Amino acid sequence: MLLLLLLLLLLLLLLLLLLLLLLLLLLLLLLLLLLPLLLLLLLLLLLLLLLLLLVLLLLVLLPPPPPPPPPPHLLLLLLLLLPLLLLLLPLLLLLLLLPLLLLLLLLLLLLLLLLLLLLLLLLLLLLLLLLLQLLLQLLLLLLLLLLLLLLLLLHHHHHHHHHHHHSQ
Repeated sequence: MLLLLLLLLLLLLLLLLLLLLLLLLLLLLLLLLLLPLLLLLLLLLLLLLLLLLLVLLLLVLLPPPPPPPPPPHLLLLLLLLLPLLLLLLPLLLLLLLLPLLLLLLLLLLLLLLLLLLLLLLLLLLLLLLLLLQLLLQLLLLLLLLLLLLLLLLLHHHHHHHHHHHHSQ
């Protein structure tokens, strides 16, 4: 019984370790998958910034010779900038959200791990209780059997003796 219990404990521990390893591997995979995405986003942001700088440089380097055209120029600049800004905003949001999502995933995985650990501990406790109960029952049975044997022996012996005495 004790050997069985130990074996069960060892098996559960091994399972736990395997689960931990799997979770770590999953986390690594997630990080690896997210890294290229983050890099791509950063590159896109850089490109957009470069474009903006180029536009600004062009505007600065090519000042309008006549005074009336600046408004259209500014309008053009605004028109150019608006889509870029519209593009930039979701990208920035994504960049801000990605680490948060990662953290949430990590937290969820940790919670799952803790739940698994708790479940395993509960299972172990149940197993221990069951085994203890079985052991107690076995001990009780053994004690009862011993008592019965003793009683039988005593009774038999006593009865025999009495009978013998009576016959004499």
